[in-house]
Amino acid sequence: MNNHEPFLQVKSLSASYSSRPWGLFGKREVKTVLNGIDLEIGRGEIFGLVGQSGCGKTTLGKCILGLMDHGGDIFVNGRKRSKRPSFKERREAAFEVQAVFQNSGASLNPLKSAGWIMEEPLRVHGLADGAERQYRVDRMLDLVGLDSSYKKRKPRELSSGQKQRLAIGAALMLKPGLIVADEPVSALDVSVGAQILNLFRELNAELGLSLLLISHNLDLVQYLCDRIAVLHNGLLNNTKNLIMEH
Repeated sequence: MNNHEPFLQVKSLSASYSSRPWGLFGKREVKTVLNGIDLEIGRGEIFGLVGQSGCGKTTLGKCILGLMDHGGDIFVNGRKRSKRPSFKERREAAFEVQAVFQNSGASLNPLKSAGWIMEEPLRVHGLADGAERQYRVDRMLDLVGLDSSYKKRKPRELSSGQKQRLAIGAALMLKPGLIVADEPVSALDVSVGAQILNLFRELNAELGLSLLLISHNLDLVQYLCDRIAVLHNGLLNNTKNLIMEH
């Protein structure tokens, strides 16, 4: 693979939602959310996407994660993603792109321990044996600023910042090249949020991880990101919305 090739390329991407605002027998209405989006994220780049609520930031993240239908093309690690991926393609995609969401508590199984949550991606994909999996879990806990003593704790026993660290660690277990982080610190206290941002920076430096940081907070993305794009009314690259080098 050409290391100079962007890890993520989005070309002419469009997305829309349909609804029946007047009930089941009303006329179906289609609202365009994204219109002709072109975007590239380099290997090891921290890219910030900002915009007002409702501008389409989260929708773009969902398209990149393969969670909703869209027009246009998405290339990940040099390969064009299928519009209707097979089960095998979905499993392979898990090794390339993972997500970290705003509410980490909602994304963690409340009945399982932190160790079980971290080990699950390895178990689902049949990677390594039990002892090796535990070793990888311990290493990842250390990497995200926790330690092996947290393995037996359940999410309800963790602080909001610790939950987010656990969610980040679980997302990294398959060694993806890109993390899509959608408002990952907006639900955290300022000091805890700053610690999570610094963790992303450390992971970027140590793992060469690419990061798409989605946020409404321009100051936040200016602090962390190499480049910033502003999304407005479903449009990205026009005279009002320039991609800025930081």
